[in-house]
Amino acid sequence: MSLLSSSSGPVRQSKSRGRFLLLLVLVLLPGISLFSQQQKIAVETKMVTVFATVRDKHGQIVSNLTKDDFALDEDGRPQTISYFARENDLPLTVGLLVDTSLSQRTVLTEERDASYTFVDHILREDKKDQAFVIHFDREVELLQDLTPSRKKLQSALQLLETPRREEASGGGGHRGSGGGGTLLYDAVFLASDELMKKQQGRKALIVLSDGVDRGSKETLQDAIESTQRANTVVYSVLFKGEEPYGDHGGYGHGGWGHGGPGSGGRGGSPQQNRERPDGKKILDRISRETGGRLFEVSKKQPADQIYGQIEQELRSQYILGYNPDKSQTDAEYHKIHLNTKQKDLTVQARDGYYAAPATPSSK
Repeated sequence: MSLLSSSSGPVRQSKSRGRFLLLLVLVLLPGISLFSQQQKIAVETKMVTVFATVRDKHGQIVSNLTKDDFALDEDGRPQTISYFARENDLPLTVGLLVDTSLSQRTVLTEERDASYTFVDHILREDKKDQAFVIHFDREVELLQDLTPSRKKLQSALQLLETPRREEASGGGGHRGSGGGGTLLYDAVFLASDELMKKQQGRKALIVLSDGVDRGSKETLQDAIESTQRANTVVYSVLFKGEEPYGDHGGYGHGGWGHGGPGSGGRGGSPQQNRERPDGKKILDRISRETGGRLFEVSKKQPADQIYGQIEQELRSQYILGYNPDKSQTDAEYHKIHLNTKQKDLTVQARDGYYAAPATPSSK
């Protein structure tokens, strides 16, 4: 048996198999192309979700509306609501951001005690709820990462303390470096960009502060934009504490304390830091533009009562979804206007979103 004759059979079989495979590709190619196009469309079409709370003229929450009671538009164009729900089964992720700068030293115990109760009430183990705790002063420190454990969260709350005056003024023995500061904007930015952005379902940040930022790397607009991109609602609880100590109001470092994720920071000029802005207006803007609310602690409205209202809102939200009538191929901000057809009702919801650039899957 020659080598040529022994190989002729396989050669003929290989040619036949090649013709068969070519024919198969030609037959299936239109279907493969159509599937790829459908997959691309599916990837590029992204539903926008809006979480909303509705109140009547007396400020009471209204929870019996239907999809037909709402009207929604994007950039002035009416949109069709394709998803609607009143249930609260979606997992809830909550971040507690506590101001521990010297201006809060007289109210920190109240903040801590109210937070204990809130964490105990808000987390539902059967719904996979979770929370984290951050404190911020001259640095931003993640005291407890995302966890469903009440015990771990309460242990983190026990660590809340304001820096000593000599530490805040740059004395020895303090954590981090730099002088005093209140890195409010950095805290909101990092909580949204590093933690909330990766989570699904309902998400809310609760900021306990006097609203005065001193020394953040990020701007107020940066902080707001980060929460909007993370589809996160911000509830602000205004605690009016003491005036800042001395002139050490802006020299700190952003990023997470003790080796956590984040980025470095820089302070503003001494003149800028001596100018005390209106913290109430700042917190109100952050909350309003993200769909949350501002609360102010007072004798008539203590912190634990405020936490109860926040919990009620988070349990009474409507969830609306729509597919934009125009393909979003840019990362610009798109304005959302949501209201009800009943004029005496008030809708609380975020006022827009940033569209992610279309990135068709390569699979």
